[in-house]
Amino acid sequence: MKKMNIGLVGAGFMGKAHMVAFSNMPKLFTDAPFIPVFKTVCDIVPEIAEDFKERYGFEKACTDWMDIINDPEIDIVSVCTPNNEHAAVSIAALKAGKHVICEKPIASTTEDAKAMAEAAAEAAKKGVVSMNGYQYRRVPAIDEAKKIIESGRLGELTNIRTQYLQSWSADPSSPLSWRFEKATAGAGTLGDIATHALDIAQYLAGDISEVVSIVKTYITERPVQEGGVDLLGTVKLGPDAKRKPVDVDDEVTTLLKFENGTIGSCEATRMAWGRNNYITLEVHGTKGSLSWCYERLNELNVCYGMEDQDGERGFKTIYTGPANPHGDVTWNIPGMNIGYGELKAIEMYEFGKAIVEGYQPSTHFGVGYRLDRVCDAILESNETGAWVKVK
Repeated sequence: MKKMNIGLVGAGFMGKAHMVAFSNMPKLFTDAPFIPVFKTVCDIVPEIAEDFKERYGFEKACTDWMDIINDPEIDIVSVCTPNNEHAAVSIAALKAGKHVICEKPIASTTEDAKAMAEAAAEAAKKGVVSMNGYQYRRVPAIDEAKKIIESGRLGELTNIRTQYLQSWSADPSSPLSWRFEKATAGAGTLGDIATHALDIAQYLAGDISEVVSIVKTYITERPVQEGGVDLLGTVKLGPDAKRKPVDVDDEVTTLLKFENGTIGSCEATRMAWGRNNYITLEVHGTKGSLSWCYERLNELNVCYGMEDQDGERGFKTIYTGPANPHGDVTWNIPGMNIGYGELKAIEMYEFGKAIVEGYQPSTHFGVGYRLDRVCDAILESNETGAWVKVK
């Protein structure tokens, strides 16, 4: 089987997720497109880079990502830095002829997102692949939902509702990491998690054309985090800690209009006590409905209303397994559940297939750029209090 050399930029939480996924991909998929070789890991903190090198079996560690760009042996660059660094690393890698998988959101500014999409489009002419890390659209149940929608069994779509609720920043003593700073993150909840829900909505219902939104910040300052590791609310700092202002959003609620006439909504917050990674979807059509929740991610609830007999109308549960999309990774029996790690492995499988077979994946940088423009419209609507068209 073909081998491909991996360079990782950013050895934090998402760096771990990417490398575990690359490692597991050929073990889970019998038709894996390649075997990954962990070549070089880069992090600005030397100790973190060295530790990651030892734990994940990389050949080299460095603190300058240009070492990865300039290495002719590296085929793939995995970009897991804070958002404001996505563009520089990704564009340099694309220009060097390396395939790039970059975590979401695509960038911290629209200008950077546009530049990344343009660089990816140019590189694509030479067979170079770009991909944004929107793994939730690759949940087997979500792909099954797409099949059902495209089959027409739900009829014409009328409404799609999505939620993404977390609680990790609900405590005001949680430290101010880069995710709470606009210069680094670009946005708060909107860019961090709402983009996942919006991506699922667009995957199933097509492009969003217009929005009207409310965006709120509840905790206006936080204690300053010490060190460079993003701790995602797992530690609390005392009342005497130095504090800095928060300049990004905690919560976003938006109504949506789609180009095909469907309407919908998206709600996202990192302030929902009791919710850890609560993503929900509900889709209604003229003939039926479906619903899904990440906390039971292997189950898809479907109501074929027009097909059901009177007195029997209601939702039935599909337990995804080998007969559903990405069946290789769902083990042998429906209900033998998969989780986040397998989703990232599916993502790397799709990325690898695109490289080997010579096409752009469904979440290429152009898709990430359009989602960024949806987010811009949401922020503009919050300022104006009016419906705003996606530019």
